[in-house]
Amino acid sequence: MKLLLTLCLVSVFIITGCSDIKSPVLFDLRCENLKNPLGIDNTEPRFSWKIRSNKNGTEQTAFQLLVASNRSELETDNADLWNSGKIESSSGVLIPYQGVALEPESIAYWKVRIWDESGKVSAWSPVSEFSIGLLNETCWYGSYIGLKSEAGDKDYPQLKKSFYLDDLAVARLLLHVNSLGYHEVYINGQKVGDGVLTPAVSQFDKRSLVITYDITSLVKEGYNDIIFWLASGWYSSGFPGVYFNGALVKAQIDNISDNHREVLLVTDSTWKGRSSGYTRINRGGRDWFFWGGEELDGRLAVKDIFSDNSIEEGWRPVTEVSVPNHEVSPQMVELNRIMETAKPVSILPLTENSFLVDMGKSVTGWVEIHFPELKESQEILMEYADHLLDNEGQLANQRQADRYIAAGEGEEIFRNKFYYHAFRYIKISNLAQAPGLDSIKAYLIHTDYELASSFACSDSELNKIHDMVFYTLRNLSLGGYFVDCPHIERLGYGGDGNASNTTALTMFNLAPLYRHWLQIWADCQRDDGDMPHTAPNPIWAGGGPYWGGFIIPASWGAYINYGDYGILEKHYPVMQKWLKYVEMHSPDGLLRRWPEVDYRNWYLGDWATPEGVDQTAEASIDIVNNCFISVCYDHMENIAKILGKPDDAKQYKQKRDRLNKLIHQTFFDSLDNSYATGTQIDLTYPLLAGAVPEDLSDLVKKSLIEEIENNHGHFATGLVGIPVFTEWTIENREAELMYSMLKKKGYPGYLYMIENDATTTWEHWEGNRSRIHNCFNGIGSWFYQALGGIRPIDAAYKKVLIQPQIPDGITWAKTSKETPYGTLIVNWETEGESIKIELIIPVGMEIEIPLPDQVTEYRLNGSRFDLYGDEPPLIRIKSGKYEISYQPYK
Repeated sequence: MKLLLTLCLVSVFIITGCSDIKSPVLFDLRCENLKNPLGIDNTEPRFSWKIRSNKNGTEQTAFQLLVASNRSELETDNADLWNSGKIESSSGVLIPYQGVALEPESIAYWKVRIWDESGKVSAWSPVSEFSIGLLNETCWYGSYIGLKSEAGDKDYPQLKKSFYLDDLAVARLLLHVNSLGYHEVYINGQKVGDGVLTPAVSQFDKRSLVITYDITSLVKEGYNDIIFWLASGWYSSGFPGVYFNGALVKAQIDNISDNHREVLLVTDSTWKGRSSGYTRINRGGRDWFFWGGEELDGRLAVKDIFSDNSIEEGWRPVTEVSVPNHEVSPQMVELNRIMETAKPVSILPLTENSFLVDMGKSVTGWVEIHFPELKESQEILMEYADHLLDNEGQLANQRQADRYIAAGEGEEIFRNKFYYHAFRYIKISNLAQAPGLDSIKAYLIHTDYELASSFACSDSELNKIHDMVFYTLRNLSLGGYFVDCPHIERLGYGGDGNASNTTALTMFNLAPLYRHWLQIWADCQRDDGDMPHTAPNPIWAGGGPYWGGFIIPASWGAYINYGDYGILEKHYPVMQKWLKYVEMHSPDGLLRRWPEVDYRNWYLGDWATPEGVDQTAEASIDIVNNCFISVCYDHMENIAKILGKPDDAKQYKQKRDRLNKLIHQTFFDSLDNSYATGTQIDLTYPLLAGAVPEDLSDLVKKSLIEEIENNHGHFATGLVGIPVFTEWTIENREAELMYSMLKKKGYPGYLYMIENDATTTWEHWEGNRSRIHNCFNGIGSWFYQALGGIRPIDAAYKKVLIQPQIPDGITWAKTSKETPYGTLIVNWETEGESIKIELIIPVGMEIEIPLPDQVTEYRLNGSRFDLYGDEPPLIRIKSGKYEISYQPYK
């Protein structure tokens, strides 16, 4: 009989820290996974919190939530909106509001307390707040306005208005901004907020986004000036949903007092506008905004555009624009922000008046350059690339460039405004002398999500691979979604998203980002259920079912990592509709090539494979796509069970079983125990999908090992194959195999990239086209789930399996994972045949640790436990700090 050791049952409570035990402390309060959000998109928000305790075994057994319309009332424990009373529950993740009906633009304050396992109640948490956004058309009083310009959508106009406040006794001034294109807001010369390249992306023919700002502290009695600085961004001519040749904005300022509002200012034809000196430039055969950069004309730019003595110069009437009806909804993902600043490592001359700047690493974001003395009208060209084509400083042609036209007086500075680049190298031309190292900065910009993990181990080469993947993903996530590459296309490809799903959801807290991105995918679904290959879907894009079906594994992954039941509930019909489209093109039960359309093309299986691997072989394409559908059916079975749909769950299981039988019957070759073309992905995917009969799995695995050996131990797969192979090795504890492949030097491999000075992963194993890309980042989950040994059993990491997979050559690893319940830390090291594991487990989480068969005893926090029985024990531990040791560790 398996021995279950649950610490609370055997009374092994070890007090850590100071001797006196304090009550649990509540922290990191969130509403809809956001901190103090303004203008959320619903009237039934969900609340989350974390608990800190210095006592092992602490548990939440109940909670009480108070929600009030007034902060001072809440501080005296009065709750006019919702007093939950004492609710018996161990969960502090996404607890739904159940109080008085909330209205658009109402402001609310909340706090929470909990009861622990001994019935002791905690102190109240700090007070947090949220507000409801403008949720329907009747809430809006303004119009969309823009500035007609010869430059059209390449212009960066400023729109301004003055408004008068005769009484500063206003309670709260909220500014709601719905811009089609990027915006920045300035009140009395001061920028509102620290967001950049705002808002996030959306599918403009279906949805645009609203940002709500609190401007109470920025206004003054009397006249106040407000300026919107706009740029088209994705709202560019020729893209779906674009009805004006330039950026547009609709906005209003509301005074909120006792949850009653007074509209103080709206956008209308009385506003004025002007050009700013910034324009967008294009450098490509097609006039797409992501090929080019910005021009700043220092002669035209007003030096102090927000000073009182210039506010009336050069302004002209704006145009009110009628925009077709679409969803106008609050943005529910964090803003983009400047996250890091980098300086060059070298500046080298190329010619007499051109210089090559090396930032030392890849960067997605902005550049700031302080120029040496310039002459009036002198044009400085800055060209960007993520790699060089030769040792002479020739940049890869990625069509990225900025231009500065000098005023010829004073300090002259170029800084990007509404355009970003992805680069490591900058070529600066037509400059008489080299700029200094301190005169150039690069700003890494991405959505301001939480960096939610860390990893290091005894192998420095593995650490470099992990760090490269971690940093790459940060460079791919500007705008509330993940792109394939942040320079050449900037498209939210589903295949690239699937390739990095588990890795990204593990490394970062992407709950708001995935909620946002999945909404875009739903917005992009066609009437027949078909999905594009990218979301947003401004242009056609290549891919295949692994691309179009992103919403299924992504929704499931978001649920497992963050416990967001609402994502499953909301998008389940979208998933079902897409699978019906798949089944329309599965005439014999197997999915076959479907027709190309104007919003998506190609029909891929794997992609970006190494030289010598035929990713275009029909048999390989078919087995890859049908295995993906099998995995989708598996997800759908689980999702249906969670949603309380047992009949659906049964149907999806039956569909998966039928499909797996067809995959085996159609593609299996009994002569060599392989599938389809016998490549790594053609062998791994049927194993992972469960299409290989149990009595053949060892033989197919043997064929897979032989195929790897035929490729000299290297990876021989691409974008789809890397995450598939990674997941299979984790599930089957093939750590030695994965370790040996990661350690291979030379082409193709991760160390080959690093040997060639990569700081971010590439699009192709040989380094063609893009070297900041989302093709090969699926390997990142292996560091956490295999080496770190952290695998979620229940959603939101409520229950976690800790089982490090330790290949020969690795002697220690330190892993942390921020979860919805708090920070989980797993540090282990080996000495001979012994292993020591140090654990820090947050309150609300339960850990399961299976021990190897050979273990006869172990120590936990200094206490020895002897093991009896025929099966290895399963240790169960709740919150606290622990040290476990045993031998042998394998």
